[in-house]
Amino acid sequence: MNRRRPPRSASAGELLTTLQQLTSRARREVELQRARVELAEALQREMLPSSLPDCPGLRTAARYAPARSGLDIGGDWYDGFVLPDGALAFAIGDVQGHDVEAAAFMGQVRIAMRAMAATAADPGEIVGRTNDLLLSVDSGLFATCTFVRLDPVAQELHSARAGHVAAVWGTADGRSGLTTDEGGLPLGIRAGERYPVTRRRLTGPGAFVLVTDGVVEGPSYPIDRGLDAVMRLVAVRGTAEAGELADAVLRTAERTGHEDDAAVLVLRHGAVPGRD
Repeated sequence: MNRRRPPRSASAGELLTTLQQLTSRARREVELQRARVELAEALQREMLPSSLPDCPGLRTAARYAPARSGLDIGGDWYDGFVLPDGALAFAIGDVQGHDVEAAAFMGQVRIAMRAMAATAADPGEIVGRTNDLLLSVDSGLFATCTFVRLDPVAQELHSARAGHVAAVWGTADGRSGLTTDEGGLPLGIRAGERYPVTRRRLTGPGAFVLVTDGVVEGPSYPIDRGLDAVMRLVAVRGTAEAGELADAVLRTAERTGHEDDAAVLVLRHGAVPGRD
């Protein structure tokens, strides 16, 4: 008859050695994860604009937070640049996924949109042409976006939306609400898609706040609830300094439990010179 030997108790020295090995391995994994996150964030920063345009009476700010899962390289993006006729262009968008492929497609969207804006003034035409160009690349990915043209002389804001989250507006007297742009399908879905343009007059001090869904939606946090939280915030702090408002809006994402990346773009119009 075979008799099983009783398990041998590990000595204190063996336990200490095992503990040291596990600690060393955990430290290496933490350091590797930290390096990976820092590299991803550095790459993301390089793919986003280092500054945004503004002008007398307009202050701008943008914020970005990386994804909490995947490669931490996201497809959320924002942009801002001066158009050939002197008006200002701003855009925000969200590419499907958060990996290297999504980040590369995000770069293509930004470049394509800038190229189209160099030859077209109408936001709907710019978004439509960008959509058709991206479909010709046949990447298999899609992206939502909102493109804004702001004319500081006429004090008008024209926008076109491609399946993106509604923007939030706020005024100095504490009112706020959601934009009701009709919009079209996300970029990369259907060729020849039309993107209606919504025109707004900028009357008095206020804010126009654009976000990606990572700010307002989570696994068990409906987007309507998230947008309502941003509206309440903008109603109270709509005339705050642009960067301060962008920080506050981004912090609302903490309650959603999201794992996606997140971006915020704030256009504060009617700003007093020297106050921001």
